[in-house]
Amino acid sequence: MPAKAPKGKGKPKPKPQEEQREESLQAVVLADSYETRFTPFTLERPRCLLPLANTPIIEYTLEFLANASVQDIFVYCGSHTEQVEDYINSSKWKLPSSPFQNLVLLKSDATSVGDAMRDLDNRGLIKGDFLLVPGDVVTNVSIEPILERHRARREKDKNAIMTMILREAGLAHRTKATSHKPIFVIDPTGDRCLHYEELHASSNSGRYFSLDPDLLTEHAELEVREDLIDCQIDICTPDVLGLWSDNFDYQSVRTSFLFGVLKDYELNGKTIHTHIVADQYAARIRSLRAYSAVVRDMTGRWTYPLCPDSNHVRGQDYQYTTNKLYQESGVSLGRTSEVGSGCVLGRDTTIAEGAVVSGSTLGRGCQIGRNAHVEGSYLWDNVLVGEGSTIKKAILAEGAIVGRNCVIEEGALLSYNVRIADNTTVIGFRKITRAKHGDPTSSERTDTSIVEDGGAGDEYTPDSDDDSNASDSSNRVYQSPRATDSASSVSTLESEDDMDFEQTEDRSRRPSFMSETSEESAPNKDFHFEATASILDGLQKEDLAENIFLELNAFRMTLDASQHEIRRAVVAAFIKRITNLESSGVGAREAVNRVFSKYRSIVERIIFDKDAEDKPDQIDFLLCLQKELVSRERGDSLFLFVAKEVYDLELIEEDGILQWWGDARSTAGSMANVRGLTEQFITFLEEAEEDDESDEDKDDDDE
Repeated sequence: MPAKAPKGKGKPKPKPQEEQREESLQAVVLADSYETRFTPFTLERPRCLLPLANTPIIEYTLEFLANASVQDIFVYCGSHTEQVEDYINSSKWKLPSSPFQNLVLLKSDATSVGDAMRDLDNRGLIKGDFLLVPGDVVTNVSIEPILERHRARREKDKNAIMTMILREAGLAHRTKATSHKPIFVIDPTGDRCLHYEELHASSNSGRYFSLDPDLLTEHAELEVREDLIDCQIDICTPDVLGLWSDNFDYQSVRTSFLFGVLKDYELNGKTIHTHIVADQYAARIRSLRAYSAVVRDMTGRWTYPLCPDSNHVRGQDYQYTTNKLYQESGVSLGRTSEVGSGCVLGRDTTIAEGAVVSGSTLGRGCQIGRNAHVEGSYLWDNVLVGEGSTIKKAILAEGAIVGRNCVIEEGALLSYNVRIADNTTVIGFRKITRAKHGDPTSSERTDTSIVEDGGAGDEYTPDSDDDSNASDSSNRVYQSPRATDSASSVSTLESEDDMDFEQTEDRSRRPSFMSETSEESAPNKDFHFEATASILDGLQKEDLAENIFLELNAFRMTLDASQHEIRRAVVAAFIKRITNLESSGVGAREAVNRVFSKYRSIVERIIFDKDAEDKPDQIDFLLCLQKELVSRERGDSLFLFVAKEVYDLELIEEDGILQWWGDARSTAGSMANVRGLTEQFITFLEEAEEDDESDEDKDDDDE
């Protein structure tokens, strides 16, 4: 018979449930950036699978999550989903030895981060704290101590819903954006973020920002930080997803979600905190300029252990040698060839006699011809460079071929399988691709003048909806004195397309046209956000139209908004309200009628050309409507319902609709997608106009 346990020393007292189990950590990886900065490469491959120092970008993100002891990972895919799925399923992360218990790919038709977050909330997959990270982050930050502080803070205050991990880097750093500057206002006593704003170099107001005076009286100490690199690595609680779902106008992580939550603190009571690291590395591959900077940091071992010789992908065998050279087996170097510092050379690459390679990354199976020069460039797998050719600060994608005695100037981008004929010079900052783009009905690209006879490929020119357009001279790998030339093609390697990941997403809802030319260079983001939210709030509360317009007018005067911006905000809010009603079971036609008939006076007050022959305001209103519906499901049906409604209510005249139909902007790029169902209505209007004219002629004859 076993001895009895001494009194008072029986079974140990059970610990609280929170202490009994170790909290597992989940992660959400946004594999789609919902932008087009890496075109033309991303016409054929997702950004997260593009090679960075000969390793797919997403590998660095997954390495970070493995080191953070994440158990469950949900990868949100968008464009090229099948390629991401195939890669993940064949990677080491799906082996039995993988550190992840679950690695799940989520397919979604989301067109923004906000859509993805709301979809994630609906799926009910998140059970506790989770990491939200983009699929293009490179970092060696140790997450454990940060997670401990986050959870300790959460224990004391259930309203502490998120911790942002930021990197201290000084006012100038090569991985920081140059076209905009994020400003964090922080209370250092609790690391709480109180205000967030982005200042833009192209804007006249880029040196100033607005701060609520109450913050100065409510907090004894404030820090205004503009020296931080924000990689958008966030530790979140499930409450974060709830806020995304409650605010369907949130589209981006910082300029929508963070800005909105901080602004509405008095309403929601939620707080967001920061953790600033100073001695660890963190960067995002958000632009080609950042791409180049991070590769240089890798070869300089600033990112250790995320360096080529860590061999993150199965089958790699890079070794680090002197002079910052990383080399796989099977590399063949000509006796008189030269390889400078900071190079990465993939397996079976051949560098012929007299060739010079410096500060460049060469993928597997590359062939560099005799006396060729490659400087500061990135050549992906199986690139061939002919004898005597020179490539300087450019990117050549897999399978590209450069003939003999060619010159590829700074900033040029040659996409997959492009072929440049012998004795050709590719002018700097040109993008060349063989992928279909522009007119989707075109089966073959025929303009080969840029690659000369015997070449293959043509110049990539972005659509009007493309966010790497003329106004963003960002995305360049290298700065060029000719930066003002060829606006549509200025998107390459040392400036950037960096109106930031956030704005680019929001820009997907901006019109590609502008009533006033000044707006494109300095979009009034704050007005659109504030005005749309204000109008929508009034519509949902069923406030009087007069009161809604008074508040809108106050915003207009405060932020000096244009009439185009007012029309755009009204359209966005009306469509959001209609979508709300539809989701509650109201039919689309009835929802349109409810909103426009009750609040017709708001529309009447933003249209000023009723008595004019030309109808620029009415055209602008319809273009705003068209643009708002481009990315929405059944947007063409909703556009038809709205067009008929505003015509029946005499808000938009017959001439206004017909002039819009004939305006070239209404057919540009994806804008044409929402016109199709309206054609029958246009025919009706044209026939009615002809009947009126014939009746008038008949009356004249009778007289």
